[in-house]
Amino acid sequence: MQITGSNPVLAVHDLERSAEWFRAVLGRDRTDPDPGNWAFCRAGTVTFMLGRCPDALPATDLGDHSYVAYLTVDSVDSYHARAVAAGAEVGTPPTDEPWHRREMSLRSPEGHRFMLGEAI
Repeated sequence: MQITGSNPVLAVHDLERSAEWFRAVLGRDRTDPDPGNWAFCRAGTVTFMLGRCPDALPATDLGDHSYVAYLTVDSVDSYHARAVAAGAEVGTPPTDEPWHRREMSLRSPEGHRFMLGEAI
């Protein structure tokens, strides 16, 4: 028995703004299985499942718990360039870490935080 994947399910207040951010910064494809309520943004093998939850506590108010995922990517620098071009908030620019990873962090418009990393 094994876990074969993971797709974050995230509560967002502004579904359109968030879905556009995930599409532009992290993903390539967007589907709307329940228009106005759910948007799925696929990035590689990960699908970010965004649900419109206007009454939920905003991710910006969660502090350290606003971290959603550590995403292993093929090129941190390429994702950094894409994020900057899309006007995304970069928390930490690409940095070579002592644990042999090149990493960066991003924050979505709703305040969800992500680490992106690759082996070096």
